[in-house]
Amino acid sequence: MIFATLEHILTHLSFSIVSIVIAIHLMILSVHEIIGLRHSSEKGMLATFFSLTGLLVIRWISSRHFPLSNLYESLIFLSWSFSIIHMVSKLWNHKNNLSTITAPSAIFTQGFATSGLSSKMHQSAILVPALQSQWLMMHVSMMLLSYAALLCGSLLSVAFLVITFRKNIDIFFRSKNLLILIKSFFFGKIEYLNEKRSAFNNTSFLSFPNYYKYQLIQRLDYWSYRVISLGFTFLTIGILSGAVWANEAWGSYWNWDPKETWAFITWTIFAIYSHTRTNQSLHGTNSALVASIGFLIIWICYFGINLLGIGLHSYGSFT
Repeated sequence: MIFATLEHILTHLSFSIVSIVIAIHLMILSVHEIIGLRHSSEKGMLATFFSLTGLLVIRWISSRHFPLSNLYESLIFLSWSFSIIHMVSKLWNHKNNLSTITAPSAIFTQGFATSGLSSKMHQSAILVPALQSQWLMMHVSMMLLSYAALLCGSLLSVAFLVITFRKNIDIFFRSKNLLILIKSFFFGKIEYLNEKRSAFNNTSFLSFPNYYKYQLIQRLDYWSYRVISLGFTFLTIGILSGAVWANEAWGSYWNWDPKETWAFITWTIFAIYSHTRTNQSLHGTNSALVASIGFLIIWICYFGINLLGIGLHSYGSFT
């Protein structure tokens, strides 16, 4: 009873804190720079991390096994992974804005786990024999940490594509406005110039090399590569440890189970991404497109099998 009460309190506490963090970030974006609010958001993410950590520890103690046996627990662990990625990135570089990705991701996953799943799926159950192994902690935790890192990095790549696309559109329209000015100047059509005066007001000759957008694009590209590289490492470790566990449990390292197949596809996509980063001509938009495809593949790998409830990895699925 005590464990259930503490779990209930920590669940709602962490959800409330991360909601406040998102509200603070929206205020920061609207007012640009508010140092006090920025520090408050960092403290909020730290409080969210400790709340989710306490929740997982309490569930571990009450169930007497590592809390990764069903979909609810994996979603809570995924939300915790988003918060720990935020903490690690801040230790790496305190000036990054990764919390604009990690905070909404944490609240989305935890909100779905708390409200989107039935109450029966929230309850801990005795592990089936195949899951009663020390490899459970190693394999599943590495896979979920890799999902969190790869999702964050992929979202940064999506943001990179959106900003780059908008920048190209701005350059196109500014170039068009510049042609209008040149045409009106050489042909001396005063009335034409008056009609297009708004084009002059919207044109800035110094805005072509938009330094702020350039810096933002460079930061997005830098952090997406760093976070995806971290996630790809976790994914590789998770797949290898899963192969060893599968050999112990089922007598075969690889069975081409649907979950295994999609994990291999996910690994292949991000291996291609890593290859594009080694080629200077494929940097930027090309690698960001690959990462954006990987974002969809991860969700298929993580949720697709659970929705269908098929294969050897259907433990704790929706069905």
